Amino acid sequence: MIDLIRKLFTDNSLSHEELVHLIDNRSEESAKLLFRYADEARRTYYGNSVFIRGLIEFTNYCKNDCYYCGIRRSNRNICRYRLTKEDILNCCKEGYDLGYRTFVLQGGEDPHYSASFISDIVYSIKSEHPDCAVTLSFGEHGHDVYLEWFKAGADRYLLRHETADKTHYSLLHPDKMTFDNRMRCLHSLKEIGYQTGCGFMVGSPFQTTQHIVKDLLFIKDFKPEMVGIGPFIPQKDTPFGNRTAGTAELTVYLIAIIRLLLPTALIPSTTALGSVQKNGRELGILAGANVCMPNLSPSHVRADYAIYDNKLSVGGESAQNLKALSEQMKNIGFETVIDRGDHIERK
Repeated sequence: MIDLIRKLFTDNSLSHEELVHLIDNRSEESAKLLFRYADEARRTYYGNSVFIRGLIEFTNYCKNDCYYCGIRRSNRNICRYRLTKEDILNCCKEGYDLGYRTFVLQGGEDPHYSASFISDIVYSIKSEHPDCAVTLSFGEHGHDVYLEWFKAGADRYLLRHETADKTHYSLLHPDKMTFDNRMRCLHSLKEIGYQTGCGFMVGSPFQTTQHIVKDLLFIKDFKPEMVGIGPFIPQKDTPFGNRTAGTAELTVYLIAIIRLLLPTALIPSTTALGSVQKNGRELGILAGANVCMPNLSPSHVRADYAIYDNKLSVGGESAQNLKALSEQMKNIGFETVIDRGDHIERK
C-alpha cells in the first residue's frame, strides 16, 4: 500500500486495479500517508491558501426529476423561490464588501431564467465588480448558450458528471436525462474555454468501488480545473430518502487521491462534507482540498435550497461569518485569502 501511494505521488497516476486496491484496502495508516502526500502536492502549487467563493443559490425550481435531489420537479413538499436580478446583485455587493472575489451562481434548471437573463446577470456582476470571477452552476444547456454566457463574462462552470458509468447514471436519473448529454455538456464547456468543474457523490445509491474508480479515471483523463465531490446525503422527499448517507471518511480519502491525480486542481471542501460530520470541512482541507464556498444567498431562502436533509447554512457555512471560517482554517494551519482563486494554469 505504501508503494502504491508513493507511486501515485510521483506519477500522478495509477491503473484501474491499483486504484481499486488503494480504496478497498484503505486503513488509518494508509490514509495518514495519503493525506501527507496530498498536502505536499497542494502546497507545491497553492501553499496554505484556502480560496473562498460566495455561493448564491438563486432558484430552487428545477425542470428535472433526479432521484436523489430535494429540489426535483416532483417534490411538492418544498417552498419554491426565485431571486430577482436585484436580489442577486445585492448578494454580490454584500459579498464584495465582505471580501469575496468569486461569486458562484447555482440553481436548479429553471426555464424561468432565459439565456439572455443569465447573460445580463453575468455582465452586470462583471461590470460592477471587474476584479471578480463569476462561476455558473446551472445545469445542462446547448453549446451556443454556454458560449453566450462565456462571452458575457462567465469564467467558470460547475457541472458534476455524477458518475462515469452509463448504467449507474441511468439508476440515478429519469430517462429524459442521459449520460451522453451530460458528457456532451462537459466537453462543450472545456472547448469554449471555461475553467470547468466536474465531480460526483460519494456513497450514492448503487455505487461500487468499480464506479468510483471509473470516476477517478474519467477525472484524470478529462483534466477539469475544478473537482467537487461530497458524500451523498438522502433527502426525505425523494425516491432515495431512506438510503444510507455516504461517509466523510471515504470522501476525504478520495479527495486526497484526486489531489494526487490532479495536483493543480481546485478542490472544494463541500457543505455536504460539513453537514455529514461536524469537522468535515476541516478534514477535507487537511486531505488536500483548497476551496470553501460559504452561503451568500439571502438568509430567508437558504433552508429552502434543500437538495439534501440537514444542509448547513449557518456558522462557518454562512458567507457573513467569514471571520469564523478564517479562524477555523487558521486553527488547522491554513489561510483564507481575498483572491479570485483561479486555477494556477489559468491566471
